[in-house]
Amino acid sequence: MDTQSLQAFLAVADSGSFSRAAEHLYLTQPAVSKRIATLEEQIGARLFDRIGRRVTLTEAGRVLLPRAREILVMVDDSRRALTNLEGQVAGNLTLATSHHIGLHRLPPLLKTYTQAHPEVRLDLRFLDSEQAYQGVLDGELEIAVVTLAPHPDPQLDVVPVWQDRMCFVCAHDHPLTGYGKLSLHELCAFDAVLPGSLTFTRTLVESRFAAAGLELPVALSTNYLETLKMMTAIGLGWSLLPERLVAGDLHELDVAHPDIHRSLGYLVHRSRTLSNAARAMLRLLEEARDAASRER
Repeated sequence: MDTQSLQAFLAVADSGSFSRAAEHLYLTQPAVSKRIATLEEQIGARLFDRIGRRVTLTEAGRVLLPRAREILVMVDDSRRALTNLEGQVAGNLTLATSHHIGLHRLPPLLKTYTQAHPEVRLDLRFLDSEQAYQGVLDGELEIAVVTLAPHPDPQLDVVPVWQDRMCFVCAHDHPLTGYGKLSLHELCAFDAVLPGSLTFTRTLVESRFAAAGLELPVALSTNYLETLKMMTAIGLGWSLLPERLVAGDLHELDVAHPDIHRSLGYLVHRSRTLSNAARAMLRLLEEARDAASRER
């Protein structure tokens, strides 16, 4: 089995489409079909069922899928290990981050990195933190800089860099501004606008309310914190947002509850051989971690 055929197989399996796989690989659709046909001939089994416009994995395809990912990760690791022997910081670095971190934490670090290492081709992907976690686990991403999960996967090295203090906020003309110190129970009498139910941040908030025997009154949700800020500012509900995002644009509520913090940091796969480009990025993240520790 050659790696190009395996790459085509994964692209079709992940996208569910030969045409989308071709776009992803910058190939023609007949070229992708030929690579799949070659792979099917090599293993002596059909890998996909094509019914109408639907493309689904056969039983043989489902068996091959995780092994194909492992093979390609091992090949990439071998290439990186050999390249690392040269000591040069160059090549590709695939890094994922959330929109909030990418806008409010990473810009100075990325500027320093790109100026110091112009030979690195940086593939920067903006993803939800949960998607980025899975991308590192699957070997698609070398590094992710995201909101850290409450209970990270043991296959990952997870390193906190920053602590985000979360603020209870509302619009300046919201009825809640007339209250003094609020309890969580009083907050629950008003609609909230919060991140989606599957996000790490939402899980963190829900756990605090659940511990008090309360259910969050979520009226609207989105995974984009800047959009939550806008919805809060126009009075659609109260929210819980990072301190540096509030910046006087919203009214911070005085809530009788210990401060809520979420951890932001980086993660890499324990079994992955990191490239020199990735190691250089981690050094900058460690410097940012040290700086953040001194500020606390």
